[in-house]
Amino acid sequence: MKIPVADPFGDYARSLPEAGRAALAEFFSAFDSHCLLAKGEKRKLREDFEKAVLNYVNRGLSLERALELLDPAGLGGFHARPAVLWFPLDDAAKIYPLSMKPGSMSVFRLSVYLKEPVEPELLQMALNFTIKRFPSFATTLKKGFFWHYLDTAKRRFSVSEEKEIPCRPLKVSQSCSPAFRVLYWKNRISVEFFHVLTDGTGGMVFLKALAGEYLRLRGLEAGETGEGLALGEIPDREEFENAFARVEQSPGSSGFMDKAALQMNGRLSENRPCRVLHFRMDASGLRRAAKSRNATVTVYLLALMFIAGKAATDELKGEQSIQVPVNMRKFYPSRTLRNFSLYCGIRLPVERIGDVESMTGEISSQLERKGSKEAMDRMLTGTERLVNSLRFVPLGIKQPAARLIYGFLGDKIFTNTLSNLGVVQLPDWMAKEIEAMDFVLGTAISNRASCSLVTVNNTAMLSIAKLTADPSFEEKLYELLKRDGVELKVEGSELYES
Repeated sequence: MKIPVADPFGDYARSLPEAGRAALAEFFSAFDSHCLLAKGEKRKLREDFEKAVLNYVNRGLSLERALELLDPAGLGGFHARPAVLWFPLDDAAKIYPLSMKPGSMSVFRLSVYLKEPVEPELLQMALNFTIKRFPSFATTLKKGFFWHYLDTAKRRFSVSEEKEIPCRPLKVSQSCSPAFRVLYWKNRISVEFFHVLTDGTGGMVFLKALAGEYLRLRGLEAGETGEGLALGEIPDREEFENAFARVEQSPGSSGFMDKAALQMNGRLSENRPCRVLHFRMDASGLRRAAKSRNATVTVYLLALMFIAGKAATDELKGEQSIQVPVNMRKFYPSRTLRNFSLYCGIRLPVERIGDVESMTGEISSQLERKGSKEAMDRMLTGTERLVNSLRFVPLGIKQPAARLIYGFLGDKIFTNTLSNLGVVQLPDWMAKEIEAMDFVLGTAISNRASCSLVTVNNTAMLSIAKLTADPSFEEKLYELLKRDGVELKVEGSELYES
């Protein structure tokens, strides 16, 4: 006996009067003209529209209003044209696929916390309408003879309920597999990016566009998202350029090698990360605490991290080094959505790590000097020379060498990371719907913690991705912030099995 398959949308359509059925027929005829994907992908995309229509009518919206919000014209021509674009990797991105191995990949996450629970059907439609505006994200990673590259993937990109460890590796080796994922959990929308696609700045543009489109589908009177980027615009070539190539080489150059830094103690976990913690802080209070020490927020947090790192190791000699990413757009204005960041390392001998006041001057001086335009120009020149030296080396030969360099030099020279995305500006229509944001770095190979900060609506979220169950680092950091009167609430995951 054949069991009938449930067809909620079909039942709804059959229940409509003739005018309603005619409106649906016209709507899906427009959908057909905007979607020439393969049969299976097209069926899934059509089902997205059907589920969103049902979501609306079950909430009491009229069919007319539902079809207006879901106009297939929002798909643009992305799904109606064959793939023609491909993108060479930017200079910073080239190391990431070379250094990845099973269980280890450079992935980071950006999240927005809404004031209402996420409606999956509408988030899926928001992604369907948003992806066309980001051609360098609508890609799949492929191997060339000398380098990896990004090839356009004409497919339906899907959202999923979050059920696994954050920042886990993406399966980019699968055919047409994307290099990002969109997740939801309760009131949180998260996008996880393989660093080959973009940096934190470009990722934030995508997240804001996605969240803005979701809120529009929720019925808000939507406007710009504050990035000068509208989903209906034709993408500008500058948005997916390799901005490193536009910078003139410096007379001098600097490499990536440095002496090994102290690592925090604690047994390395097999799960990466084994825990993610969020310190949700009052941003005004955090700024006051930093100002009381004559420091910026970044310098203040670096000082606290040095103290907390010292509390998390039994080593008495050597240097701690904290990696600080530097956004090159502040020196060379660019609209690129791809990687355009380098980094500097702030180093202190363990015996000189004392109270905050004794360190802020030195940290500030190092940050100003090592994160300057001149220092970054030298590193950029070193990057380009390294890339050019490997230009004609076949991929199969340079991949093992790059993995060795990344694993035993790049990771070992740092103890920790602090990546501060700064204050995210939102237009009023979005800000009133958003509680907070977070920014999570995937764990490195041996660094026991990676820290990141983002601020919105006077909420500063410091996230700590852990690679050890030893809680010494975060407990000391919490103690130091509380001592300075910073209001904070600790959120995050339980300890994953390690």
